[in-house]
Amino acid sequence: MVTWRTQSFGELNAPVADVLGARTAKDLEKLHIHTVGDLLRHLPRRYLSGTELTDLATLEAGDHVAVMARVSSTNIVSGGRTRPSRLEVSLTDGHGYLAVTFFGREHLVEYWQRELAKGVRGIFVGKVGRFRDQLQLTHPEFVMLDASGAIVGSSEKKQLIATMSRSAALVGIYPATAKLPTWKVAECCRLALATLSGADDPWPDWVLEAADLMPMADAFAAVHQPRSLGEAQAGAQRLRFDEAFATQLTMAYRRADASTHTAVPRRASSDGLLAALDALLPYVLTDGQVAVSDTLFAELDRARPMQRLLQGEVGSGKTVVALRAMLAVVDAGGQCALLAPTEVLAQQHYATIRALMGDLAGGRLLGSPEVATDVVLITGSMPAAAKRDALLRAASGEAGIVIGTHALLHNTVQFAELGFVVIDEQHRFGVEQRGVLTDKAAARPHVLVLTATPIPRSVAMTIFGDLDVSTLDELPAGRQPINTVVVDAALRPAWVDRAWQRVVEEVAQGRQAFVVVPRIKSSDEGIGVVDLAAELAAVQLAGLRVGMLHGQLPTEVKDATMAAFAAGQLDVLVATTVIEVGVDVPNATMMVICDAERFGISQLHQLRGRIGRGAHAGVCLLISSALADEAVSNRLQAVAATTDGFELAELDLIQRREGDVLGAEQSGGRSSLRLLSVLEHADVIAQAKTIAAQAVERDPQRTTPGFVDAVASIELLAAGDWLELS
Repeated sequence: MVTWRTQSFGELNAPVADVLGARTAKDLEKLHIHTVGDLLRHLPRRYLSGTELTDLATLEAGDHVAVMARVSSTNIVSGGRTRPSRLEVSLTDGHGYLAVTFFGREHLVEYWQRELAKGVRGIFVGKVGRFRDQLQLTHPEFVMLDASGAIVGSSEKKQLIATMSRSAALVGIYPATAKLPTWKVAECCRLALATLSGADDPWPDWVLEAADLMPMADAFAAVHQPRSLGEAQAGAQRLRFDEAFATQLTMAYRRADASTHTAVPRRASSDGLLAALDALLPYVLTDGQVAVSDTLFAELDRARPMQRLLQGEVGSGKTVVALRAMLAVVDAGGQCALLAPTEVLAQQHYATIRALMGDLAGGRLLGSPEVATDVVLITGSMPAAAKRDALLRAASGEAGIVIGTHALLHNTVQFAELGFVVIDEQHRFGVEQRGVLTDKAAARPHVLVLTATPIPRSVAMTIFGDLDVSTLDELPAGRQPINTVVVDAALRPAWVDRAWQRVVEEVAQGRQAFVVVPRIKSSDEGIGVVDLAAELAAVQLAGLRVGMLHGQLPTEVKDATMAAFAAGQLDVLVATTVIEVGVDVPNATMMVICDAERFGISQLHQLRGRIGRGAHAGVCLLISSALADEAVSNRLQAVAATTDGFELAELDLIQRREGDVLGAEQSGGRSSLRLLSVLEHADVIAQAKTIAAQAVERDPQRTTPGFVDAVASIELLAAGDWLELS
């Protein structure tokens, strides 16, 4: 339970149920709203023009408007037996006219005609369109008013539309759900706004002046009850700054804290494990791998803990770079921990590293080289005896490299001399999770974070503000090109049949294929991996050895299936995204991704990176029945057009929210980014970063109540789901 130091943070972090009741709070969860602050940061998507006097001559096609006007005339056009009837309405402001059209069965249009005749004037909310060179509203929401301005009819919906429309000069249209339409969300925001006392602003006056901000309470009022569009924009700017500042303040204090810690320098040896591994490698390192390795060796040799992010394309050789750094640490007397987000990936790392090291991973076994060390795996589902043995070897120092999932964070895992932590797939782990592991050593261990998701510079500044960044942007020799083709299953179903024939042809040449499906079980949305695997094995791919893999299978089944595919005992693996990262099968040259519109750009790029890793070029087919949607088509064609992960990452960022930047990915949960887009608001982030650095200089001990609360709020979000895992 957090004890808030400021009244404003206490009020904003109160459960929304305290204000609106449990039933409404439950409905708000679908909008990822849990606290009063979440609700008040749920801003309108747009604002409609005022309703007191509407000059119809000022309307333009595409405008979202709330029009106050009189009904000039109505006319019903019968649709007959085959077509819906139509109600044509003419609105006037006394000078110009605006057409309004409603479609429906005859009894409905007659009902609408009667409703429109009951009042003197009405409020009509909708989007202005154009038909036959005439502006019109189609199916607007409306409420009629009598001569005194009272609402005609007493439905809750009509009351709320009128209340919302009269409460401010602008009308906010909120992201909504079926149970909570925009006027209900507006009412929820109005009630939440009334709970804020406005007694204190969490930021000192010097921060408000430096960032040129309005007070927090005024900002919330400005975005929910604006008198002008400029006022609403100024309020939103304040709230975006708050979001950026809380994140950057957390990062700044972390950087300051890191600078006070010491680490044991680990100098690379010229005649130990590292040298022995280099002699075993069957290929020459790229210039980029050598350069990044030199940087790592230099930072490992310092008494200040290394905190570095290594990003690189799928197959760019990050694992080898990380392994060389780990062996340098082992040579210098330290132990290394490699943390992976899933058991499949942890097991893959274990197998890959042991394969690269050969006898060097044999530890004290008879026949192993003198410099050899133990490499052990620790996961939550291991048999008790095997886990106990691995724990003993980690605690005794016998294991130089310990690989595992979040199970490594459990307090039963101890190290004799933890000197280096490597964390793979950073987007699954936040700063809080890193801290749990690095706190297991007396002196701070060095930290290297790996990600195969290319990260734009603007994102790196926000997400990895406490890390230095290195990039591997060239692929090692031998990586093969991948040809990606979009298949329109709705328009050209024969192409889907041809896709399965292409898989048969690839297997006939001695190669293997992945088939990726977005779901485990079939539903109205499409076929699942279980049913598709059975269908392919019986029909389209009959005669081939077809395996199936998904996350709900027992660990031993997943391991056996993946091992069989890697060994060439299966021709085709039908799987969910469990094969997204870390799976290395050089003989796999083809991938068919079903319902490709269900995946994001970066995820498609990650999946595609599983092929073309051997001697033959790869083919990736993106099958979709949703290409009539222009956004879907553009996204899939973008993936097909380039294999440049950094270019795709920029595009992906434009098309989706950044998600939670500090903590574990929390689907359906709270996020530390609600308002901020790191592409659109790079200037706000940069400003917040500068002021956060000044804040740490002015208050290095973090005594300012608002600063304490800001960091606590970010860390609370970051730690939430993770604490349940560990």
